[in-house]
Amino acid sequence: MTLPNTGSVLATLTQLTQVHRTHALLHRVKTLSVPEFVCLLDFITAEFQQFLRAIDLINNEALETMLERTLEAITLKIGQILQADRTTIFLVDTDKGQLWSKISTAENEKPLEIRLPMNAGVAGHVATTGACLNISDAYNHPLFNPELDKQINYYTRNILCMPILSSKEQVVAVVQLTNKAGNVPFNSEDEQSFRDFAASIGIILESCQSFYVAARKQRGAAALLEAIQTLGKSLDLETTLQSVMDQARKLMQADRSTLFLLRRENNELWSKVTAADGKTMLEIRIPANRGIAGYVASTGQPLNIPDAYKDPRFDPSTDKRTGYITRNILCLPVFNSSSNLIGVTQLINKNQGSFTSSDEEFMRAFNIQAGIALENAKLFESVLLEKQYQKDILQSLSDAVISTDMEGRIVTINDAALELLGCPLQHASGKINKQVWEQKLMGRLVWEVVPIENLQMRLQDSLKYAAKHYVPEQSLTVGLWIEPSEDNLEGVKESSPQTASHESTNNQHSKTEEDTKYYILVIRDRTNPDIFIPWNESTTGDGAIPTRPYIPKEKVREIERSLNLTVNPLTNPEGGVRGGLVVLEDISQEKRMKTTLYRYMTPGVAERVMAQAEDSLMVGERKEVTILFSDIRGYTTLTENLGAAEVVSLLNQYFETMVEAVFNHEGTLDKFIGDALMAVFGAPLPLKDHAWLSVQTALDMRKRLAIFNHRRIIAAQPQIHIGIGISSGEVVSGNIGSQKRMDYTVIGDGVNLSSRLEGVTKEYGCDIILSEFTYNLCRDRIWVRELDKIRVKGKHEAVTIYELIGNRTQPLEDPTQEFLGYYNAGREAYLARDFYRAIANFETALKIRPFDQAISVHIERAKKYILDPPPEHWDGVHTMATK
Repeated sequence: MTLPNTGSVLATLTQLTQVHRTHALLHRVKTLSVPEFVCLLDFITAEFQQFLRAIDLINNEALETMLERTLEAITLKIGQILQADRTTIFLVDTDKGQLWSKISTAENEKPLEIRLPMNAGVAGHVATTGACLNISDAYNHPLFNPELDKQINYYTRNILCMPILSSKEQVVAVVQLTNKAGNVPFNSEDEQSFRDFAASIGIILESCQSFYVAARKQRGAAALLEAIQTLGKSLDLETTLQSVMDQARKLMQADRSTLFLLRRENNELWSKVTAADGKTMLEIRIPANRGIAGYVASTGQPLNIPDAYKDPRFDPSTDKRTGYITRNILCLPVFNSSSNLIGVTQLINKNQGSFTSSDEEFMRAFNIQAGIALENAKLFESVLLEKQYQKDILQSLSDAVISTDMEGRIVTINDAALELLGCPLQHASGKINKQVWEQKLMGRLVWEVVPIENLQMRLQDSLKYAAKHYVPEQSLTVGLWIEPSEDNLEGVKESSPQTASHESTNNQHSKTEEDTKYYILVIRDRTNPDIFIPWNESTTGDGAIPTRPYIPKEKVREIERSLNLTVNPLTNPEGGVRGGLVVLEDISQEKRMKTTLYRYMTPGVAERVMAQAEDSLMVGERKEVTILFSDIRGYTTLTENLGAAEVVSLLNQYFETMVEAVFNHEGTLDKFIGDALMAVFGAPLPLKDHAWLSVQTALDMRKRLAIFNHRRIIAAQPQIHIGIGISSGEVVSGNIGSQKRMDYTVIGDGVNLSSRLEGVTKEYGCDIILSEFTYNLCRDRIWVRELDKIRVKGKHEAVTIYELIGNRTQPLEDPTQEFLGYYNAGREAYLARDFYRAIANFETALKIRPFDQAISVHIERAKKYILDPPPEHWDGVHTMATK
């Protein structure tokens, strides 16, 4: 069965709808017989299948390749028909005002894309005017550029350049044929022959470009959707930053992408990028008004730069330093939901061509989602920081602090309160003990487990009437009972299987008798002073059977405290009571400890040590710490013409400011050794950032010494120079000495190495040297220069040492960066045994810093090795002959 004059049924439907003739179509369908209607449905089905194949083609990633092959085939055939030596089809890019084409290169490689201005040359003239150009003598034609022939070593005799028009009579492409066979020019027959199939080519190219644009938009939309979904998966700020950068680069097919966040408080753009190792995150900070990103951050306007080196806002110094070449840049602002600028996205080097207006459109849509994701991540980070801040405040308090709900049940309890009740946090199994104690104490009525007289009455009064109570010198008596680990471990495993498993794994090879001791809080029974009740839980839930047997007094280690008790209400913003706060100040050890501790540390640190409720100075223990040694250079020469009183005055003034630097960064003063100073970071109190605090101290000492010397210059006195050595590692700390005289100190390899490094500063002409152990703990926060890999006297193992330059919050000056570039290149060549190249780089660096002693040392060694090469197993290690 066939239908008369069917044409394209779907096209007819579309056309009829567009001209509002739907009723005519409805009338036509009404008059069809059943076989005719079935036939009509078959036609519509066939056309829909064609549309579905087109949609599949658009979604197919191989579409671009198919279009390229179509152009190649058309190009080849045109050249054959018109007998041209070379044929090129230039497509018109109206958005950029350019002609572009893809030229095949080697097999299995992507075609090379070339772009020309649409208003220049022979092809540009034809594209602009739509008129044909038949040039019999190319070199005598004003539009021909002979420089192109020189670049490709080709001679152009004649040219036929023809426009290809779309169905709307617009130029969609230009076909340029060069050098007709037989050494004759193209003629009118060639022109007519081309016109015979030009219309068909126009429709094909128009369709190709439509498919190409549709496919690109489809892939871009899919990538944008994937990016939006990815951005919504994390609330972590660093993860979100990384996700935004990765998805933006993938979406725009760019080589590099960076998201800068705007920090208004210091007017800078901040970001984190992955280092060369692929794991470490490096922090970048630039002024918010400098460069391309700074311009966008300052104005809120996007920038699409096709040629970076032609834009005056682009700084090429980074390219010169890294060897990277920036071709094009797309930089757009990121706004939050309040339309405030919060960042800038910067894309560099599109894989093919340059960024288009379509790219800008997609990135604007992407940045809207990125802005929402970043805002959520920053808000979540603020909440986490505030929560951690409150937790840190609670844990850092030297007093025992317990918060309760409106019934008086424990909500939070800090470490000081646990230790006040007897929990041995410093014990080998302190971590599990803490878990057990918190599990047992959370949710309990505070007066049940903290037996202080009238505590219940005072807390209930505070919860009901917002009353405040302060009661000095209260007595607290609790007990500790040691029980085998099984019962406690079961409770821990039930509540935290991962933690217990991890603890068990770590200790399975080193478990001692101490590791199996778990401590239980026991409270004296009110009716019988000779027995204690574990956790003050006398019965099970049914009130019949004791959970644990009562403990006789003889098996309990009693702990008696003298306390200052404070009970305050916790209020909400409206002033209503929402809980209670019990503060217990332990004053039993204060007087005994103060005199000793103030010799070593600041009052604030001493208070924290005393809050541990243990004589920690007397107990020897292993700790991870950082040691700082400093010494005055040329002390004997400096003081040989001074009297005894003047020497003492000089040292007192000098040590006064240096010790202050140590105390300002939570360091402990270990000792003075003549004109030398030794400080410890991480003992007796553990410090999470002990290495970073020691580095900050050294930088502070450098700054203070400059001020100190400035005063001496004014007073016509000689300047003081010092050397500082810093290293991190495990030491043994404690009170060491005899019964008559004892001093708190630390001993171990880390102490010896720090002392040696302080001496090494003389050989390299540096004031501060770090060991690799300290550098690795704070490498992301500091600027350093790798000096050498040395084996100090008395040690077999070699260690890499670094000169401390400064804090990464302060960017390096350009001369310093240049100097480090040549120095590092020289050091790399030196270790690679390329001593001539090493000397060349070192000598270039020496021109920037003529008196750099470390470079002189390396040049001297390199020259020596040229004459007498090191053995094959040489690893660059230098053995120090002196201390």
